[in-house]
Amino acid sequence: MPDPIQVLAVSKLSPLWSPQLRATYHVHERLHETDAAAFAQVAPQIRAIAASGDSKVPAELIARLPALEIISVMGVGYDGVDALAAKARGVPVTHTPDVLNDDVADLALGLMLCAARQLPAADRFVREGRWPQGAMPLATKMSGARLGIVGMGRIGQSIAQRAAAFGMVIAYTARSAKPDLPYRYLPDARALAAESDFLVLITPGGALTRKLVNAEVLSALGKGAGQGILVNVARGSVVDEAALIDALERGVIAGAALDVFESEPQVPERLRALPQVVLAPHIGSATAATRQAMADLAQGNLAAHFAGQPLLTPVPEWRSR
Repeated sequence: MPDPIQVLAVSKLSPLWSPQLRATYHVHERLHETDAAAFAQVAPQIRAIAASGDSKVPAELIARLPALEIISVMGVGYDGVDALAAKARGVPVTHTPDVLNDDVADLALGLMLCAARQLPAADRFVREGRWPQGAMPLATKMSGARLGIVGMGRIGQSIAQRAAAFGMVIAYTARSAKPDLPYRYLPDARALAAESDFLVLITPGGALTRKLVNAEVLSALGKGAGQGILVNVARGSVVDEAALIDALERGVIAGAALDVFESEPQVPERLRALPQVVLAPHIGSATAATRQAMADLAQGNLAAHFAGQPLLTPVPEWRSR
């Protein structure tokens, strides 16, 4: 019987994926970080990398694995993986798109409502016994408002479909216009912010979008009248966090709802202290059904590769080879 295929898990894997991965392969969990000598011994036999959406797989790690054949990411985002270095080596990278579209879109709408109607603050208002002393300040109406979406891929389109049910006026920006969609296209994030009351971020992370939403964009949001609301379900790197905190503290925008952060899980105290900000711990895809589907797809990509079958969901860089 042949020896099991050896896999390097570069981060702590989901308990929904780890058991089936270990049942099929010989898994070395973060050995490259925990035991350099042991890793040097097994590195020539590692044929696959198992990663999460937050994992780091730099070019230097790829170079240390001469037998590497595939990198399977359980997550739609893979900006921590040097996909171009992998492609240059002929190593495909896969991820788990589509199966999480509904959950992330649902959360985006939930965060929009929470920020607009200040639901977390309202909950605290009742729990802390402040209601008998008078009513809360008035909140922001969401139905019929102008929604700008930064990124109009599958999840962006799912967000737009849900927002349409609220009668929102929808516009977007992306790398290029999508003529088949019924929404207005604007050339960049600043132009979009100037035409939006709510700005939702669902663009990929990475160098091309780093700090895309900066002080200039925030100043344009809601026409700079202190009424705009920012929602981020993309990556923390897409927002200049210092500029966001400054805009919130000075009332340049009315509020924000954030599922991702620049240095998560560390969240700045100044951001946590702001009552008009809704915070979530990166739970965009965090339902049992969706995380299981993601785990199954990550496992399925490995199985397809080692069976000599077409990959189920290669990343765009590999599809364009």
